[in-house]
Amino acid sequence: MGKASAPKPPDPKETSAASTGTNISTAIANSYLNNANQVGPDGTITYTNSGTQSITDPYTGKTYQIPTRTATTTLSAAQQAIKDQTDKAQLNLGTLANNQSSFLNDYMAKPFDGSNDATEARLLQLGKARLDPILAQQQDALATKLSNQGIKIGSAAYDRAMAQQGQNVNDANNQLILSGHGQAFAEGQAIRNQPINEITALLSGSQVSSPQAAGYTGSTIPTTDNAGLINQNYQQRVDAVNAKNAQTGSLVGGLFGLGSKLVGLSDDDAKKDKERLADITPEMGLWKFHYKGEAKDAPLRLGLMASEVEKVRPDAVSRRPDGYRQVDYGRALSLGA
Repeated sequence: MGKASAPKPPDPKETSAASTGTNISTAIANSYLNNANQVGPDGTITYTNSGTQSITDPYTGKTYQIPTRTATTTLSAAQQAIKDQTDKAQLNLGTLANNQSSFLNDYMAKPFDGSNDATEARLLQLGKARLDPILAQQQDALATKLSNQGIKIGSAAYDRAMAQQGQNVNDANNQLILSGHGQAFAEGQAIRNQPINEITALLSGSQVSSPQAAGYTGSTIPTTDNAGLINQNYQQRVDAVNAKNAQTGSLVGGLFGLGSKLVGLSDDDAKKDKERLADITPEMGLWKFHYKGEAKDAPLRLGLMASEVEKVRPDAVSRRPDGYRQVDYGRALSLGA
């Protein structure tokens, strides 16, 4: 028994192009809706079209024109004046830093000496300027004291007192080195870094400011689910064919069940409103119809057409006394020998 053929699968590229085109149109519309011109106390933000960009879908080969948009920020008169003055100040600082930095070529060519000898030399240079007058004053006071006590220069007592004073001077210098080494090293570094820090400070005040992005809300074009759309459409059509075939099979099955008991009027000329529903064989089908003389609203009948049965099973067709042909459904549907 023949069945309805499955539908031709839809063209994937046509389905994809239709969906992608709708998605792009929606995205463009959303872009316009989401980016309204803005007017505020500090200025305005205006969106304008600045051309189009061609994008070709690699799957369908279809080209779409996507508008390009420009967001323009215009400051109010007061804010523009502030920006102009700030730009001038930053330019001045940048120029000054550039001029000052030229001497760094020679300055940085001389490496910083942080060795113990260099550090102690700096320490003694700075510390002895204050310590030596104090020690000299102490020595003069000791000499006066010895003289007042009647201890003469060159005596053993005098030499012992002066030797002790010399030891005190040596201890003071050692203490200066031990306690001031770290401070002297830090001061040397600070002096070394001061020019660099000054230039860095100038540069930090003259950095180029990146433009602030306006509040642009972009629209994302949804991805077209090509496989899903194609499979869904095709499956719906297949389901419709299967449902129709199932319904037809049920009707034909019922007709087979009654076949051995039924001899019915099947002459083509006795029927009206005829419509072929399904193939039983390529030559013979299942029809719905009314008998002539029946009302239009009478229930439709199902059956075979005598002219078709004669081509397949002529022995199943006979003439009634009124001349119309009738069909023995038992014979007609026994399609074997």
